[in-house]
Amino acid sequence: MSVYKAGIIGCGRPRREENATGFGQGHIHAEGYKASPDCELVAAADISQENLDRFCEEHSVPGRYLDHREMLSEETLDIVSVCVWPHLHLQLCADAARAGVKAIHCEKPIAPTWGESKALVAVCDEHNVQLTFNHQRRFGFPFRKARELLDAGVIGQLVRLEAFCPNLYDWGTHWFDMMFMYNDETPVEWVIGQIDAREARPVFGVAVESQGLSLFQWRNGVQGLMLTGAKSSEGARGDYCGNRLIGTEGMIEVGVRDGPQLRLRNLESGGQWREVDVAGGIHGGDYVKAGIQDLADALKTGREPELSGRRALQATELIFATYESSRRRGRVDLPLEIEDSPLLSMLERGEVGTSR
Repeated sequence: MSVYKAGIIGCGRPRREENATGFGQGHIHAEGYKASPDCELVAAADISQENLDRFCEEHSVPGRYLDHREMLSEETLDIVSVCVWPHLHLQLCADAARAGVKAIHCEKPIAPTWGESKALVAVCDEHNVQLTFNHQRRFGFPFRKARELLDAGVIGQLVRLEAFCPNLYDWGTHWFDMMFMYNDETPVEWVIGQIDAREARPVFGVAVESQGLSLFQWRNGVQGLMLTGAKSSEGARGDYCGNRLIGTEGMIEVGVRDGPQLRLRNLESGGQWREVDVAGGIHGGDYVKAGIQDLADALKTGREPELSGRRALQATELIFATYESSRRRGRVDLPLEIEDSPLLSMLERGEVGTSR
C-alpha cells in the first residue's frame, strides 16, 4: 500500500494553552495523518521556533523548517496541510501547488475576499492538485444521521433549511456547507440578505458582522435561512439549535442547546419531539481525522473528496453574496460577479459599523 508523505504549514499551540492565538489546528491535522494508514507526517513549518520544536517533538516529525518554501523545496511531499489564518491561505496554497504536491488540505474559511477564494481554487485546478477544506462537520454523526433521516422521508419532502450561529464568515461557512450537504449539493439561484457591523470584530484576522441574515433559494425550490449575531446566537444557545431541517411532514433539529444532539417530530411522533440516539456531538477532532482519511482515499481512487474545494467554494459564495446583497440593498443572483469582500470594503469606507 502506497504511503503519502505529508507536511504541515502552521503548527501553532493547542487551544486554551498560554499564548495560543487559535485552535492549534495543526496539532489536530497531525493526529489525522498519524491515524491514517495511507499517510506519513514527515515535515512541518512554522515561523516560531518554539512552536515548531514543540510540535515536531510531540508528533515525532523529523523535518523542521522556519520557512515553508524551504520545506516545499527540500522535502518530496504528496500532501500539505495549511493551518494558518485566512489572509495567508492563497499564497501558501499557491506555493504548495506550484511545488508539485498532489493534495492540499486547508483550514477554513477559504480567504478574506471572494476574488482570493476563487483564485485559490483556480491555482490548484491549474496544477491538478486535489484541494480540500476542513469543513469537518460533514463527518459528524448527528449531521449524517439527520441527512439519513431526511433521505428516508421521515419528515416528508424538504422545504426549508435553517441555521443559527455567531457570524456568516467563520462559523457560517460550516453551516452553509452543511446545508448544501443536506440538499444534495444543489446549486443556489439567488441570495438576499442584510448585515449590521456596529460591533464588528476580527476573527482570525478578518472582520465579521455583528448580526446578519441570509435568505437564499436552491434550484430545486428549497429555501435556506441563516441567522447570525448576538441575538440569534443567544437564541441558538438557548431556545434554538444549530441546524433545522423543515419538511412537509415534520422537522429535524441538530445541536439543540441544553438538549439532545438530534431530535425530530413528525406525524409518527404525533407532533411531539422525539430524541434520536446518536454518538458524538457537533464538534470533535475525530471528524478532522475522518476528513484526512477521506482525502487520502480520494487521492488513491481519483474520486472527489467529501471536503472538496468545489463544495467549499459554493458555501463561500453564499457568505460574500450575503454581504453583497447588503451592499446593494437588493437580491443577488448567482454566480457572484465581484472580487472583494463587500463587508470589508464597506467597513473601510465607513459605510457600516457606526452605532445608531
